[in-house]
Amino acid sequence: MTQDNKRNEAIAQLQKGRRRRQLVMAGLGLGVVAAAALAPRQAHAAQRELRVGYQKGALSIIRTRGVLEKRLAPLGASVKWVEFTAGPVQLEALGANSIDFGDVGEAPPIFSQAAGTPLVYVAATVARPKVEAVLVPNSSPIKSVADLKGKRVAFNKGSNVHYFLVKLLEKHGLHYSDVNPVFLAPADARAAFERGSVDAWVIWEPYLAAAEQTLQARILADATGVVKNRAYYFSSREFAKANADLLKIAIEELDKLDGWAKSRPDEYAGELAAILGLPRNVVEVAVRRYDFGTLPITNAILDEQQQIADTFLDLKLIPRKISLRETAPPWLA
Repeated sequence: MTQDNKRNEAIAQLQKGRRRRQLVMAGLGLGVVAAAALAPRQAHAAQRELRVGYQKGALSIIRTRGVLEKRLAPLGASVKWVEFTAGPVQLEALGANSIDFGDVGEAPPIFSQAAGTPLVYVAATVARPKVEAVLVPNSSPIKSVADLKGKRVAFNKGSNVHYFLVKLLEKHGLHYSDVNPVFLAPADARAAFERGSVDAWVIWEPYLAAAEQTLQARILADATGVVKNRAYYFSSREFAKANADLLKIAIEELDKLDGWAKSRPDEYAGELAAILGLPRNVVEVAVRRYDFGTLPITNAILDEQQQIADTFLDLKLIPRKISLRETAPPWLA
């Protein structure tokens, strides 16, 4: 090969290498442009957050296990947990746009809806009538519901047991006006019951099992055949419309937990006892009275809530008539 040919060959190799580097740099440039284009979308996705309000209970176990975070991470969503002492406070937080999802009993959302909170029900538990009951002292002469006439009955005003008592009295031919209601929160009601200031106490678990075991209280009647006594999971209408996928995953995880609790009630009781700070034997009694399962909201379930709302309106506990169909989740046909 001549010197000219060698020089031409070297120049050709240099030009070939230059073109290769140019192509690589162009590719990198396109990647940067593509990444820049995608960045706002990814940042927006990462901004999604499910703010969960919870009381000590099933959602506490979900939180401890971290399963919700794992499920939502692929969707670019995070979870923020906010603990509350009671359902009504959770609903106040929902109205203030401080949480997006929570758990509550039958009565509080009715008051919240009547106050104008734009809540929707997104799931319900199965009926759990055995976890609320009327208690009397073991030595009490009260032997039947009819014997409650004229007696002092303690319960939490505007709660699920308030509705239960009204319907229980009706079933046994009495009117709500036939008893003397004493409105007390659970801790105060227990104290009044223990010192004999009231004749009966209408209460739910785990207070119910604790009173049986530590005060030798006797169950006069539970809610079987009287009311359903469901718990509910709620959200705001705006959040539910925009984040149905996140809510449905949360509901799926709750249903999985229910399935596990149903198959392993003793293990569930142990985990729950640690969360509640109660003796395990008390929680085991309470857990045996629960039926486990998470259900989608249906018009029939909303109609159950409508009956409670109408009863509270008759008792002048809420200021206006409300329509529970307005609280249906966006995906209910």
